[in-house]
Amino acid sequence: MKILFSLLVVFLPLSSALSRAGLPNLVLIMADDMGIECLGSYGSADYETPNLDRLAENGVRFEHCYSTPLCTPSRVQIMTGKYGFRNYVDFGTLPLDQKTFANLLKDSGYATCIAGKWQLGGDDKTPGHFGFDQYCVSHLGGLEEIPDKEAKGRFAHPLIQQDGRYLPGDRIREAYGPDLFCDYLLEFIDANQDRPFFAYYPMVLVHTPLVPTPDSLEWSDPPQRDSKDSRHFAEMVRYADKLVGRIVERIEKRGLLEETLILFTGDNGTHVSVSSELQNGSTIQGGKGTMLDTGTRVPLIASWKGVGARGLVSEDLVDFTDFLPTLLEAGGRLDAIGEELDGRSFLPQIRGEKGEPRQWVFCHYDPNVPFGGFQLHAGRWARNQRFKLYEDGRFYDVANDPREQNDLQSFERIPGASSTMKMLREVLASMPPWVEKGAPHRSSEQNRKYLESVE
Repeated sequence: MKILFSLLVVFLPLSSALSRAGLPNLVLIMADDMGIECLGSYGSADYETPNLDRLAENGVRFEHCYSTPLCTPSRVQIMTGKYGFRNYVDFGTLPLDQKTFANLLKDSGYATCIAGKWQLGGDDKTPGHFGFDQYCVSHLGGLEEIPDKEAKGRFAHPLIQQDGRYLPGDRIREAYGPDLFCDYLLEFIDANQDRPFFAYYPMVLVHTPLVPTPDSLEWSDPPQRDSKDSRHFAEMVRYADKLVGRIVERIEKRGLLEETLILFTGDNGTHVSVSSELQNGSTIQGGKGTMLDTGTRVPLIASWKGVGARGLVSEDLVDFTDFLPTLLEAGGRLDAIGEELDGRSFLPQIRGEKGEPRQWVFCHYDPNVPFGGFQLHAGRWARNQRFKLYEDGRFYDVANDPREQNDLQSFERIPGASSTMKMLREVLASMPPWVEKGAPHRSSEQNRKYLESVE
């Protein structure tokens, strides 16, 4: 049986009047390197996330949202609604022939903005090419003259491009990059409060280097770039939560909570150097870059006051390709035919309805990156909430074996295993043939040794 996984959509222009009538604001926040173990609402015992926990209490918390293991593949996937075998080329690149959620929402009358991490290639014209009216980002090239030669990175004294120019030295010398991105986003919300807006906030927190924040005692004398101080990681998580709180507070202050869908997720799992304790006493080692749960299972919280469900915990599967059709459906633009996507909308689940939940999610991971050993983890899998099948035949009961140490050789007596195996085989068989660019797939044993080496 052939698996049908494409979703056909068309995005027809709206009249000016329609584009301003009854359309909700859309805010998508994506943390950098933050797995589910970093949030109190997902059971963290180490980190303080009161604003995110409150967002979950007032909205829907999804237990099974899956990204790819690394930043660029996840960013390309969430922005275009397609699996990487369709449009992923190289690390740090979003091909210019792609349409993003910002392109499509802008065509529907939305004001659009991105603030935070870019790292998708191009120059000062590229964010506009991909549909963003305004931008304030790090990791964007193209400008020859850097006004402040000491500017660097994304945190203290950051190097930031904003609407076609680098921020000058007097703006960044004593500044903290995450604050500048958040401030810009708040200004965008204020300026567009009377029209529908789409704000995409790919945060630079909590990516390495693990360094102090302005709320840290050591802020005046930050450590070197290679710091792996877990104490600073906890401070970075707390600061990320603080910035989310600022955004929600501003939306509420402008009286827009009932007109705004807020989504929060993470681009991949936590860095492998970070060990976190859960409230149940277990320990989670970050798995960024790996195909394990700790590399691909990320938080997803959706909040829409008066429209979305409140206090709901959903066990439905969500794939990173699902964000684009969800945003487009919320914006009234999910139609009949036009471009082939791999996602399906989870807007009904946000509203507390049954919808059409997925039976599986799929991960194609070929980062094509020459550093960090990430290519060693390249591969494919399909899974549901309990079982995961790799393309090379490895089969795991990940709900009970999250570190994938026991490849199921005999599973006939495990309830549901045989039927799930059959379904997942069909999913993998339906995908185009794998074309491998880099090193061989990392085995389960290699995964285990790799994670043990950083503990």
